[in-house]
Amino acid sequence: MNKFLATASLIACACAAGFAGADEYPSKTIEVVTHAGNGGGTDVTTRMMMLRARRELGADMVVVNKKGGGGAVAMDHYLELDADGHSILTFTIGHAATVAKGKTKMTLDDIRPIARGTDDPQILMVRCGVYDDAEAFVAAQKEAPISYGTTHLGNIDDVSAFMFTVKGDMQIPKIVPFEGGAELATQLVAGAVDSAVLNLAEAGSQIEAGDICPIVVLADERMAGLPDVATAKELGIPVSFSTVRGFVVHKDTPDDVAAKIEEALLNSMNHSVYQGFLDSVGLDSTSVAGSEVWGNQIETMTTDMETALKELGFIQ
Repeated sequence: MNKFLATASLIACACAAGFAGADEYPSKTIEVVTHAGNGGGTDVTTRMMMLRARRELGADMVVVNKKGGGGAVAMDHYLELDADGHSILTFTIGHAATVAKGKTKMTLDDIRPIARGTDDPQILMVRCGVYDDAEAFVAAQKEAPISYGTTHLGNIDDVSAFMFTVKGDMQIPKIVPFEGGAELATQLVAGAVDSAVLNLAEAGSQIEAGDICPIVVLADERMAGLPDVATAKELGIPVSFSTVRGFVVHKDTPDDVAAKIEEALLNSMNHSVYQGFLDSVGLDSTSVAGSEVWGNQIETMTTDMETALKELGFIQ
């Protein structure tokens, strides 16, 4: 009887400790897993989110970079981590493409959307002075193909370049992949490629220096940060692609923990510090969205990427 009571007491203590764990979240450092190298758009977005999220959650947060496979390495690594909220995965349209191609163990059923951090239109950029304007840029490609620098292959960057040229009745471009946006911006200035698919955050310093010029925004509306840059739609080319970056957790993360993370990240990204970052890269407060909007977008962009990749022959 005494043994039974002792065992029951231990079980009760264990259960109590388990319940207390949820209330006491977070209880240790939170890892934010990304696939990006230092200085790239995804890395910068993640770190900017973390600036205030640390305070909101009352815990230290560290970036864990797991590069390779278009996000597959990061996603597969994330699946190995506990579903206790002490790890967060930065999820982008590149991850959606990798999921669509079946290059990762992860499926959309494995994750739970938390919040979106950026909704950033793809921008075609060139060395300043090479083309007079967007019309000249398009006209040149009707005569002969040019080279486009992208980050990796079979992802939003090369999909964007292909679809822009195909829908615009231009010559099919030569795609030259690079490891990250920062390297690509440097190589564009050096003349390694004729054009590059980049985001403002990835080429900000070169644009400010007058070395790189955005020439076409792949969106329906002009960007607030680039009011003088034409959209593909204005050029009569029906192409619209955005680099979206947001955050997800394991599907089995407890509801109260997931809710606490969402509240913290939204508070962080609606703070003036993060909003200043968005403004600096030509974006605005509409980039930030909660789990419902972000979850719907994840599903939609994964389906859209699958359709585009099939059309381009990346998926049979």
